[in-house]
Amino acid sequence: MKYLQDLWDDAQAIQWESDPLELLCYRSNLLGADLRITNFGGGNTSSKFELPDPFTGKLVPVLAVKGSGGDLGSITRGGFAVLYLERLEQLRSIYRGVAHEDEMVAYYPLSAFGENRVAASIDTPLHAFLPFAHVDHLHPDWAIALAASANGKTKLKEFNQRFGRHLVWLPWQRPGFELGLMLGRAVHENPKCDGIILGGHGLFTWGHTQRECYSNSLRVIDQLGEFVQEHQQRIGPSLFGGARSEPRPNAADIVTSVLPYLRGKLATVRRSIAHHSGSPEVMQFVNSRDAEALARLGTSCPDHFIRTRIRPLYVQWNPGTEDFDRLKEKITVGTKKYREEYIAYYHSLAQPDSPALRDPNPSVVLIPGLGMFTFGKDKKEARIIGEFYLNAIHVMAGATALGGGEAHQGPLPQAPSREDSVHFSSFNNYVALPLREAFNIEYWRLEEAKLRRMPPEKEFSRRIFLIVGGGSGIGRVTAKRLAERGAHVMIGDKDGKGAAEAEAEVTRTSQKEAVSSCELDLVHRHSIARALKAAVTRFGGLDGVINTAAIFPAPDVNGHLSDEQWRFTLDINVTGNYLLADEACKVLLSQGTPAVMVFTSSANAVVPKRGSEAYDVSKTAVNHLIRELAVGLAPLVRVNGISPATVIEGSAMFSRDRVMASLTKYNIPYQDSESTEELRTKLAEFYARRTLTGRSVTAEDCAEAICWLAGDHSAKTTGHLIPVDGGLVEAFLR
Repeated sequence: MKYLQDLWDDAQAIQWESDPLELLCYRSNLLGADLRITNFGGGNTSSKFELPDPFTGKLVPVLAVKGSGGDLGSITRGGFAVLYLERLEQLRSIYRGVAHEDEMVAYYPLSAFGENRVAASIDTPLHAFLPFAHVDHLHPDWAIALAASANGKTKLKEFNQRFGRHLVWLPWQRPGFELGLMLGRAVHENPKCDGIILGGHGLFTWGHTQRECYSNSLRVIDQLGEFVQEHQQRIGPSLFGGARSEPRPNAADIVTSVLPYLRGKLATVRRSIAHHSGSPEVMQFVNSRDAEALARLGTSCPDHFIRTRIRPLYVQWNPGTEDFDRLKEKITVGTKKYREEYIAYYHSLAQPDSPALRDPNPSVVLIPGLGMFTFGKDKKEARIIGEFYLNAIHVMAGATALGGGEAHQGPLPQAPSREDSVHFSSFNNYVALPLREAFNIEYWRLEEAKLRRMPPEKEFSRRIFLIVGGGSGIGRVTAKRLAERGAHVMIGDKDGKGAAEAEAEVTRTSQKEAVSSCELDLVHRHSIARALKAAVTRFGGLDGVINTAAIFPAPDVNGHLSDEQWRFTLDINVTGNYLLADEACKVLLSQGTPAVMVFTSSANAVVPKRGSEAYDVSKTAVNHLIRELAVGLAPLVRVNGISPATVIEGSAMFSRDRVMASLTKYNIPYQDSESTEELRTKLAEFYARRTLTGRSVTAEDCAEAICWLAGDHSAKTTGHLIPVDGGLVEAFLR
């Protein structure tokens, strides 16, 4: 093979020779390991074999097929629906025609074998009605390029002759029962058929054994790749009409600046997380002459369309002659027009029983000179949407190359009939789904039912937080709590290693792609700006800033601080908060969506003490800074804080020396031989005895208060400080 690699290992596969379901998993995982073969979550595989009927004990034929929503690359045996093959065959006599095919889905659970309760895919009959033991339905870009070509049927004949193949063309038909019957008929009418190209959709291949099926799929896809790539090489730089724009020299800086602005403009219904791609393939497309026309057609393959929506937003910006302010104007106009067109598309095609209108904002935005911006409920989905549109770019590249610059004459082969051809749109040999077909997939009641089965989003889903001081103590626990509740978090800390360790810990209980870390020094504005840039670049914007970082200077043996210690304490504890807020506002004001800031003060702010003057004064200043910021940033940004009593557990401020000094100060006996944790416990118990509740204040207590202030439950609270001190009478506000 020229492009793909045969990964099948006979020595490994032989161990599952007597377990066809496990061997099906193995075959599926190999196919899903290469995105050139099929995209994430796309395609399905199946096997037909015999199992003992739990009612009779006799062997009966069953179909094992990838369940709804599964991914071939990671699927396990628990991801396959197993059904009685005979019952699926009996559904032929019940079927009332294409106008009623959706009702057939209700019969799939009734056909389940034994205790299997995996939701069967709508593609189940596509596998059931093909007379082969093992079937692969895949979405390789090269196959879809052929399937989405205006001259696709002619090119398929050329391909078959070139490679000695007998692939059969089927016109477009929405996945479902009718398509399953069409596939069965196509094989019956073409006995030599060794694969099927579904117009505008994908590829079917098969084999008598698992090994043969896998090998056939790889070889057909590799040959399709060779065929399509030859055509693309002939076109060369003139692909997509050639270049119209050149990448901006400072593109990375513009991307960082535009991300929060764009994210804000797309948040008319809900927030989203962003992903940016400036890969060579993406840039070649977005900078081309034909990009706008091709993008407007939308995608062809249903798998692509479900994730990339009706079409992307192409922003009509000239990177060579227009500045950033002009780009923002173009985004404002473009997003407004996109929503208007989407709403019109919905109302022109919706039926009385159609699901309600969904978010009318695009999930893919293309900007010349900058690349592709994709948006989803989380970072993983945003990235995958980008991968799917990259698949679509590959398809458009292949289809236009297969056209060879010649206009196609006659009806389009994707159309089921000559009369239907007028409903399909094409440009430069690329054919997209008709709007009616696209709507019937996007607002399919079966797809809506799948969406409703998904678990509800968490409290902080779609939210992005920068947590300063997140490497230890309260900040680290707060990062974990927010991430567990769905947030995307950038953990910033002066101790870069500690921040990275916190990132590793937090990712163990949340999505790996939703957590990142960076070094951040509150003394330096440029360090803060760099951390904010990292958060924006990673996730697309910002919804909250939380600072738990502070220092407590240790006086000398006479109880005095140096001038430098005094200045540094105020620099970190006061000026650092101001600089953080000032830099964050540049992002938040550009984004224009409601946001929060939560700072950490202290009970010491209202309780004067000997020996902690610099710390106490700095925290008093933080209290008033919170109020000043709340006034100045209203109503867009809410600014609040917490005032904890001393938190010893996990705090970077309580070194062994400081704990021992405090124990000495309060005449609490201890031994040098005691561990640091034992000493900390003694000090914490002493502090607890001074409160009304008699309980130690922990990092978890403070994190819970921060989470409340950061969330919508406190939507009407700003300029406020919440005491988390166990009931410290001395700290009662006067």
